[in-house]
Amino acid sequence: MNQIGHFPHLPEKNHVVKISSLLGFFIVLIATAVTTAGQTPTRGQGQPESLSAAEFSRLSRELSEEGGFFRSDNFTSNETPYLHVVDRLRQYGATGGAYIGVGPEQNFTYIAKVRPRIAFIVDIRRQAIIQHLMYKAVFHLSTDRTQFLSRLLSKPLPKEKAPVPDATVDELLTFFSNTTGDDQAYAANLAAIRKAIQEDFQFPLSESDQTSLEFVYKTFRTEGLDIAFRINGSGGGSFPTLKDLIAQRDLNGKLGNFLASSDDYNFVRGLHRKNLIIPVVGDFGGKKALAAVGDYLRKSGFTVTAFYTSNVEQYLFDGGSFSAFANNVRKLPINDRSLFIRSASGRSSHPARLPGHRSATLLQLMMVFMRDFDEGRYQNYYELITTNYIAAEKP
Repeated sequence: MNQIGHFPHLPEKNHVVKISSLLGFFIVLIATAVTTAGQTPTRGQGQPESLSAAEFSRLSRELSEEGGFFRSDNFTSNETPYLHVVDRLRQYGATGGAYIGVGPEQNFTYIAKVRPRIAFIVDIRRQAIIQHLMYKAVFHLSTDRTQFLSRLLSKPLPKEKAPVPDATVDELLTFFSNTTGDDQAYAANLAAIRKAIQEDFQFPLSESDQTSLEFVYKTFRTEGLDIAFRINGSGGGSFPTLKDLIAQRDLNGKLGNFLASSDDYNFVRGLHRKNLIIPVVGDFGGKKALAAVGDYLRKSGFTVTAFYTSNVEQYLFDGGSFSAFANNVRKLPINDRSLFIRSASGRSSHPARLPGHRSATLLQLMMVFMRDFDEGRYQNYYELITTNYIAAEKP
């Protein structure tokens, strides 16, 4: 059975569970999930089919806050169990609607699985948003996964013996692991990426933005598939590489990264080309960005289906802004099926963490989160990640 609820080692106040209300809540939830299973999500009235480049640029800039500091360069995710909850997302009917996320490429996999109508990536680091604009340009210019990796890593494709568009993940990883980066390709690609951002996406890049873009793209060119998460400029050998992340499997042994199938890649690329993956600079506990995203979603008729927070809430507790974050969540349009996707990591090992992983990926119903917050159950990060969570279900 999956673990959802409280643990005997937690403080006494966390033992209290309103069994009847929770039982009724989950009966409604399961009935809803069964009713909607297998249905293609329909677009609500007022929800845009696409955004113009001008509207995309306006939203990204006007919803953003000033950039803030974070100690890491998140060139890639560092969460190896990110696929463990994919089946759970499916079981809970997490499809369509709006997606909100934070951090780098892991969002593309969750977008591919959830199939939202619109997505916002909200990150306190302006460099992270510039990196997402870089990704958007690479998607824009690359019709398939082989071209995507070729441009991302500045490794030009030969006229013969290049991977075919429907190549397997193993074939792609083997080819690009054994292909050398090219300075000429890097320079030409960087120019094309910069042009796409400023002209095709109508997003003006300041001098510091252009410096960030060059720094990020050059790092991908230099490190290739070995690029990884860095703390204070140093990656260290303990974090997974991009190659590791692409090759990760779910708990059924299946590949699931957005680059594992043409179908998933094409969905994410299609949403990008409709200008419906919008990067925003913002602090989850800030006064503007997350609330502004919620206001836009509500006015446009969207409900949040999934909100990937990684382990940002750990830092919100440390910085004293967790309550501000919870109040920002209150401003989002959610329903009884809206889900958080969390990475449970930090100073204490989580009960759901599986061997071989530094963290555990968990779900939580957002309405349950708001109820528990209002009842004062979250006094620290550990209480948050061990109260009423939904763990991955082992096969």
